[in-house]
Amino acid sequence: MRFIMYGKNIEVTEGLKSAVEEKIGKLGRYFTEDTEIHVTFSVERELQKIEVTIPMKGNIIRAEEESSDMYASIDLVEETIERQLRKYKNKLVDQKQNAMSLSMAFMEEEHDDEEEIKIVRTKRFAMKPMDIEEACIQMELLGHSFFVFRNAETDEVNVVYKRKGNTYGLIEPEY
Repeated sequence: MRFIMYGKNIEVTEGLKSAVEEKIGKLGRYFTEDTEIHVTFSVERELQKIEVTIPMKGNIIRAEEESSDMYASIDLVEETIERQLRKYKNKLVDQKQNAMSLSMAFMEEEHDDEEEIKIVRTKRFAMKPMDIEEACIQMELLGHSFFVFRNAETDEVNVVYKRKGNTYGLIEPEY
């Protein structure tokens, strides 16, 4: 695994690098040697935040955690990623699915107190067809509350979203 580390409002020290390599490195059994692990450290007010993104053949594993101590945040993000990987593996085994082929990025919306709508980020991504269950799995892997995908059955753009009680919703276009 190759680690690519960045810092926002924080210097990435050797101590932070070695802590990440040690903690996330434990997950090496899940990945191939050429897998890139993107790690971003940031400090916002009193919070020490770490974001980890792992692009895998058509999937993205992503987790972010924050606490008052960066080393505690590293521990938390390692647990989150491991939980996501186990959940993903179990679903693949249980459902006898092959790995999906979709690269996905998420959109962030920032809301000002004003009534004015500002688009602060635009992302483009390829939407390869997948079934609803695969879209739910990808949404879980990314840690998002919604996921936009092209439905393999209808060839239309759909949205799955997370509801209370660990249930899911589906939005389909109606013409």
